[in-house]
Amino acid sequence: MANFMELTEQNISSEHICCAFSDKKCRDSYEEKKRWLTREFAHGYKFLRLNERAKVFMEYGPAENAWLPIRAENCLNINCFWVSGKYKGTGLGKELLDRVVADARAMGRAGLVTVAGKKKFHFMSDGKWLRNQGFSVVDETESGFLLLARSLDGRSPEAHFLPGAKKGTCPVTEGLTVYFSNRCPYAEYHVRESLTETAAKRNLPLRIVKLETVEQAQESPTPATIFSLFYRGVFLTTDLSVCLDSRFERFREKAGF
Repeated sequence: MANFMELTEQNISSEHICCAFSDKKCRDSYEEKKRWLTREFAHGYKFLRLNERAKVFMEYGPAENAWLPIRAENCLNINCFWVSGKYKGTGLGKELLDRVVADARAMGRAGLVTVAGKKKFHFMSDGKWLRNQGFSVVDETESGFLLLARSLDGRSPEAHFLPGAKKGTCPVTEGLTVYFSNRCPYAEYHVRESLTETAAKRNLPLRIVKLETVEQAQESPTPATIFSLFYRGVFLTTDLSVCLDSRFERFREKAGF
C-alpha cells in the first residue's frame, strides 16, 4: 500500500502541493493556490498526495461546495486527479480513488462526480479511465464537457450541469475572454503575464475574469474553472499553454480565427 498523506491547514505551509514546485516564475501563483486550499479546507475540501516529491495526488470535496457549475445531490466531487511520470501504470490512481470511495462511504455520501471531456481536455481527468472504474455520463455540455458520476448506494446520483454552462458560450462576443481561478498554481501567472502579452502583440481585445468565490465559479459559463479561453463568446480550450506566444499562433491557425 502506498504512503499517502493528507494536506491540512496545519502542514500546508511546509509541504508541497505537487504542481509547479519546480517552476520559479509561478511561485506567487503557487502560493495563491496554497491560500485557496487553506480556505477550502474549512468547507470539507481535501488534498491527498503521495508522500514523495512527485505529481501523484487527488483533490476532492463536497459537491455542494464545488467550484464548478454543477449540482450533485449528496455527492463528493473530484477535482484534480493526477498520476504522472514513472508512477503511471503502478496502481496509484486506483489506490487514490479507492481512498476517496472509502471516505465518501464513511460520510454517508450517495456517490462521486467529476468533470471530464468527450475527448481528453488539458488539466482535466481521463474520462475513459474513470468510466472503466464505474463512472458513467449523467450530463454533457454543447462544448464537449461531460459530468461523470459513480453511485455508492445503488441508485443513479442526481447530478447535472447548471444552465449557464450548458451552451459553451460566454456573454462577451468580441476578442478573447478568459475565465480562471486559483485552483491551479499556473493559472494566475500565465493569464496575467503570458496571455496578456500574447493578446497585446496581436491587438486582440482580452477580457480577464477571475473567479474568486464559489458562487462566481458555480455561475460561470464553463465547467473548466481552472482555465477556459473563449473567442467571440465561443469556448476554445482548457489548455493553459495557449497563453504562450510560441503556442498561440499554432493554436490560432488550427482553430481558424
